[in-house]
Amino acid sequence: MKAKYTFIILVLLGIVVSYSFVAHKNDTTKEFIVVLDAGHGGKDPGNRGNGYFEKDIVLDVTLQIGKLLEKQPNMKVIYTRKTDVFIELDERAPVANSVDADIFVSIHCDSHTSQAYGAGTFVMGLNKSKQNLNTAKKENEVIFLEENYEETYAGFDPNAPESIIGLTIMQEEYLDQSIMLAGLIQNNIVNNLKRRDRSVKQDVFWVLHHSYMPSVLVEMGFLTNNKEGPYINSKKGRKEMAREIANGIITYRKNLALGTSDFQNPTITETEIEAAIEETEEKIYKGVTFKVQLAASSKKLDTKPYNFKGLKEITRNKEEDFYKYYYGETSDYNKIQLMKTYAREKGYTSSYIVAFKKNKKVKLSEVLKSQD
Repeated sequence: MKAKYTFIILVLLGIVVSYSFVAHKNDTTKEFIVVLDAGHGGKDPGNRGNGYFEKDIVLDVTLQIGKLLEKQPNMKVIYTRKTDVFIELDERAPVANSVDADIFVSIHCDSHTSQAYGAGTFVMGLNKSKQNLNTAKKENEVIFLEENYEETYAGFDPNAPESIIGLTIMQEEYLDQSIMLAGLIQNNIVNNLKRRDRSVKQDVFWVLHHSYMPSVLVEMGFLTNNKEGPYINSKKGRKEMAREIANGIITYRKNLALGTSDFQNPTITETEIEAAIEETEEKIYKGVTFKVQLAASSKKLDTKPYNFKGLKEITRNKEEDFYKYYYGETSDYNKIQLMKTYAREKGYTSSYIVAFKKNKKVKLSEVLKSQD
C-alpha cells in the first residue's frame, strides 16, 4: 500500500516538474502579446497636477515599459499610442482585441483636491466606494472631448452612477487573472519603491470595458501631491515606475506558464491525495498557515464542493472588493504543495499558494526564506 502512495507522490511531483518544463517551453515558443495603453494624449492632457502634463508622463513610462518587455524572449509589445496623439476611449481596447493580446495594461496618474498620495491598480468591475468611483469618473470624462460621443457611447454619462452601474461586466471571465496581474504590479511599486499602498481595487473604466483579456489600469500616484508629483515627473521616478510595472508583467507571464500544461494528468481521487499527503515528510512552518488560492470574484459563492469541482476544505474571505476562495489550510508546506498540484489537476490551472500569519496575508517568498 505504501508503495502505491509513494508512486502517487512521484506522479504528483512529476506533474510539478512538467509544469516547470512547460513554463520554460512557453517562454521560448509561444508569443506573449502585451498591449500597453498610455492614457490621454493630444487635446486631452490628463490631469495637470503641479503644472505637469499627465499625458507626457504616462507616454514616457509606457514606452520605457515596452522597451524592457521587448527584451524578453517571444514577448511582443503593441502600443495604443507612441506619440502625443488623441485616441478615443472606445478605440483603445479594440487594439488589444484585434491582435488577440494576452494582457492589456493602461497607464495613468491620479489627482485630487487634497494632498492624497499613493499608487493604486484597478481591474474592471462594479464598486460602491465613492472614492473609487471618483477615480473612474475622472478617467472616463475624456469621453466629452470626443466628436459624436453621445452616439458612440449610447448616452453613457461618466458622471452618472446609474450609467456606470448599468454597464455590462465583460471582464468577469478574466477577473482572477486581472487581479493576479494587478497584484503583482501593485506589490512591486509599493514594496520596491516604498510608495503608499492604495491597493488593488475594482471599478468601471471604459478603457477596460471592451477588452477581452486580463486588463488592468495603473494609477502610478498623484501628480497633485507636492512630494509625489515631482517624483513621478522626474527621470528617476519614471524609470523606476516603468521597471516595476514591467517586472510585474514578466512575473505574471511566468506564473501563467506554470499553470498551463499539455501534460495529461492522471486521474487521482481526493482519497488518494489525502493518503499520499499522510505519507510525505512534514515541513512545518510554525505560526504560518498555507492555503491554495483558487479564484477571486465579485460573486459570493457557497463553499460547497459542487461549486469547486468537487474540492472540499474550501474557505472564503472578503478582501477589499473581492471574495477570495481558498483550498486547504495547513502549516505543512509539503502538504500544501501537493494540494496545489491536486487543485491544478482538477482544473484550477492558475491556482497558487499563499501564506498567512495571524490571519494576515504575508509574502510566501519571505516565509520560505525565513527557514532556509
